[in-house]
Amino acid sequence: MKLLKTKEDMSALADSWHSEHLRVALVPTMGFLHDGHLSLIRIAHQKADRVIVSVFVNPTQFAPNEDFASYPRNEAADRELCKKEGVHAVFIPDAGEIYEPDASIGFTESSLSKVLCGKTRPTHFQGVLLVVNKLFNITRADAAVFGMKDAQQLAIIRRMVRDLDMPVEIVPAPIVREADGLAMSSRNVYLSTTERKDALCLRQALDMAEKAWADGSTSAESLISDIRKMISAVSGAAIDYVEAVDADTLEAVSTLRSNTLVAIAVKIGKTRLIDNIVLN
Repeated sequence: MKLLKTKEDMSALADSWHSEHLRVALVPTMGFLHDGHLSLIRIAHQKADRVIVSVFVNPTQFAPNEDFASYPRNEAADRELCKKEGVHAVFIPDAGEIYEPDASIGFTESSLSKVLCGKTRPTHFQGVLLVVNKLFNITRADAAVFGMKDAQQLAIIRRMVRDLDMPVEIVPAPIVREADGLAMSSRNVYLSTTERKDALCLRQALDMAEKAWADGSTSAESLISDIRKMISAVSGAAIDYVEAVDADTLEAVSTLRSNTLVAIAVKIGKTRLIDNIVLN
């Protein structure tokens, strides 16, 4: 496994693989890897001959009041997990390697980023698109794997690839959960024992949504109301949003139908968690 710190070294290695007609897949991460990330790596192995994992806590996607400085990091553990998973290269740059001090070019997205998480994190997806575009260019990726827990991010990156004719296959990966149903997230480490129990309300609400859909419910308004009541009953939970939208366009739906994304963002204590389910 190669450990690379510079853009030049990463691109040179990827170019050498392409010269051998090898297909390259990227798994972009912010590190502090868990089983959810490892599931992305395993999917990447199915999609390509060579797998790159990038580990980079991207400053441009954090607002000033967010947790960039305290975001959990463990580079040594990340490298060891990647080695065990047969990753061919780990790209771990610092911010100065990725961003020039006088950088003046960025990304804007005028539709998908204005809803859901974008309402309270208005600059977040600009930073995501910028860094993902840069990582695609640096790693020469033919495919990239993204988790479906970040459903809005997945939709926006797909839109970027479509609109800019980028030659990268975007591969969605199913949500990986703890044994009790909580979606795996690096931020779960922030939760106290009590908050960890309170956080289960997200999965319980989505289970209710899935059952309502299976039982023939079609009213998005009623479903959203029921979910909000369930989560509001948990003393340590504060709702950011509960929405039912089309999974591709992220436009709100009034009638539940196949491919409806039921998305939730909730603060448990000081920790903001997201989760979702696609009704099919």
